[in-house]
Amino acid sequence: MSRFYDEKLNDLTTYTPGEQPQDLSSFIKLNTNESPFPPSKLAIERAEEELEKLNLYPDPEAKALVSEIAKFYDLKSENVAVFNGSDELLSFCFQIFCPNGVVFADITYGFYPVYAKVFKREVIVLPLDQDFRINVEEYFDKLGTVFLANPNATTGIALPLCDIRALLESNPNRLVVVDEAYVDFGTESAVTLVKDYDNLLVVQTMSKSRSFAGARLGVAISNSEIIKDLNRIRYCFNPYNINRVTLSGATGAFLDKEYFDKCRGEIIKNREYLKEELKKLGFFVTDSASNFILAGSDKISGEELYEKLKANKVLVRHFKGGRVENFVRITIGTREQTDVLIDKIKKII
Repeated sequence: MSRFYDEKLNDLTTYTPGEQPQDLSSFIKLNTNESPFPPSKLAIERAEEELEKLNLYPDPEAKALVSEIAKFYDLKSENVAVFNGSDELLSFCFQIFCPNGVVFADITYGFYPVYAKVFKREVIVLPLDQDFRINVEEYFDKLGTVFLANPNATTGIALPLCDIRALLESNPNRLVVVDEAYVDFGTESAVTLVKDYDNLLVVQTMSKSRSFAGARLGVAISNSEIIKDLNRIRYCFNPYNINRVTLSGATGAFLDKEYFDKCRGEIIKNREYLKEELKKLGFFVTDSASNFILAGSDKISGEELYEKLKANKVLVRHFKGGRVENFVRITIGTREQTDVLIDKIKKII
């Protein structure tokens, strides 16, 4: 560290992204929950239209995209704001919406504890139960802003909408942030509750179900006052936070609902297929409603399986330490990639 670094941040544990090999053709990459499918043709066409306009700043209000997202969810534009990935949006949430601290699960998205330290928020961590599920009743009497990944990161397990409704009603004066990065793969979105609860903020991303991870686009959906708060801090920090290519391409992606449904349908089908095949091999597999699964076996440790798959040119994710150390997280790929993965695992064990 340089002599200029703030020593108060010395104990900060940085988020560790999944491996990104430079030679993608030599690996089957199932470690970072990206879509195995390219963006829709309409999204690519819309993006390419902006390439000759890169000398001009993008629309800071993102009117066309915001309007299209609002229309998709039967909301008004005042209920939607967009950001440079959901990570930028989440960082703003930790900055401005957490005067009473934060509450989240012990196994969840790894950025939550990082942001809490950066913005010096008091933290309450509530353990998942032995089946890796969230018990929302444990959150009812907590005052801090609740951050809830649904489906949950790492486990893929989803909460029913009735549990989120109960959490919102348990304390109307506390904000609940529902992080729906994986919602399109098997559970009902809390967006349907936005009109009824003013203490709800839904965070979404285009990285997963809309094949837009490389473009970086996050979405906030809430009541108009919360959206105004987020836009206020965005204008203080980075008003031109989304480039022209991403804005236009994302608009095309939202317009192409047929392609969106086709891709997520394939991923759901491949996920269920992978679950069943791994269970036949004696694996424990979480009841994932996302585009990944968490799987473990008493025949081999999570770290050893990760290392041996990597040696066989298949990348999955392993988290050292903690309750999921003996598991690997596997992104759902194409059927062809899934068959190669299963064949490699059979040979390894």
